[in-house]
Amino acid sequence: MPAAVHEPSHWTVIVLFLIASLSEKDMSKLLEEIQYDLYFIKSHTMQPQWYKVIKVFILVGFLAGYYSLSGFTKTVIFFAVFIFLMFLVHLTYRIKTNKFQRSWLDFIVVVSAEGVKAKSIGKFYYAAIILSVLCSIIISQLF
Repeated sequence: MPAAVHEPSHWTVIVLFLIASLSEKDMSKLLEEIQYDLYFIKSHTMQPQWYKVIKVFILVGFLAGYYSLSGFTKTVIFFAVFIFLMFLVHLTYRIKTNKFQRSWLDFIVVVSAEGVKAKSIGKFYYAAIILSVLCSIIISQLF
C-alpha cells in the first residue's frame, strides 16, 4: 500500500513563496534586523536575567497545562496565535521607539554620556501580553 501523500497547506506555500521572493540583499537586511533585535532582547537591563529565564518557564508551564486541558491542536493554535500577536507588539514597539532608541508609552529611554540606554517597560507592555494570551485562548478554542 503506497504511503499517503501530504499536500502542504496554502499558508506554507505562501510563506515559502515570500521567502523565496526575497532578494539576497533583502534577506541579508532581514537577517541583520533579526540579529539586532536578538542582541537587544538579550542585552537590555530593563528586566533582570533571572526574570527573562522565568518568563520562558512560565510559557512552557502554561503550554503544558493548556495541552493537558485542551489537547495538541488547540495548544499549537494558541502558541501560533500568541507568537504572531506578540510579534506585532514587538514590531509596534520597535517602530515607535525607532529601534528602541527613543521613549514611547511605557518604554523609557535615558540618554547619557555613555549613549542611549533603555531603562524601563511597564503596564502597557504587560497589558499587551495579557490581551494576547486572552485572544490566543479564544481563537484556539474556536477551532
